[in-house]
Amino acid sequence: AYAYAPSAVSAFLAATATKVAVYVLLRFVFSVFGVEFALGAMPLAIGLAILGAIAVLSASTVAIFQENLKRMLAYSSVAQIGYLALGISLATPAGLTATILHLFNHALMKGALFVALGCVAWRIGSSRLQDFAGLGYRMPWTMGVFVVGGLSLIGIPSTAGFISKWYLVLAALEKGWWPVIVVIIAGSLLAVLYVWKVVERAYLAKPPEDATRAEAPASMLIPAWLLAIANLYFGFQTDLSVGVATRAAAQLFGIAP
Repeated sequence: AYAYAPSAVSAFLAATATKVAVYVLLRFVFSVFGVEFALGAMPLAIGLAILGAIAVLSASTVAIFQENLKRMLAYSSVAQIGYLALGISLATPAGLTATILHLFNHALMKGALFVALGCVAWRIGSSRLQDFAGLGYRMPWTMGVFVVGGLSLIGIPSTAGFISKWYLVLAALEKGWWPVIVVIIAGSLLAVLYVWKVVERAYLAKPPEDATRAEAPASMLIPAWLLAIANLYFGFQTDLSVGVATRAAAQLFGIAP
């Protein structure tokens, strides 16, 4: 769906639709079965941890070898769902806080990346890696958005993606689940590889001789940069995002004041 849908639809799917399954899972765990039964009596926590780890590692690895960048980001989204599953599997308020926080932050980072790809596709008519040669100089503002979104996807400090991964690591430490921490670090390192190959192509590869410097229209760049700025803003100012996630997790566990 990501690879063949229009860029605007891909951005919408990545930022919103993929979260519906996680929402439904949360409703079943906390509202239908109850957290004690679903994550205690049943082996759902271990199952989610295993499936989440497989999703993070396998999808991130497959993303490295994709030439169509929409497909690359699609596999990346599978990996991000894996992080969400890992947070739920911890069966603690801290783990659920990290999951809810990553739901929001992933919408920001993946929305920025897909809107940036939409700008590129509008200008050069392609979202394939081979056509990104020299694009960092031909479309600097667009590629700036992609770089910010990519850094957030990796989890570089001062980005929104770092905050949610950090909270997930803290939750895993609190639970004593060291394998989860290893998976998070490995997933981030794999993300470095597939984000870097785009950056390398855009900034280090020689552009075609007939290439001209031309940006996407302002009507596309403005929302793209709003998303990029949001990734940076919520990497520094976390009161709103972390506060809402913490209160939501506390209410679901029945420990809210």
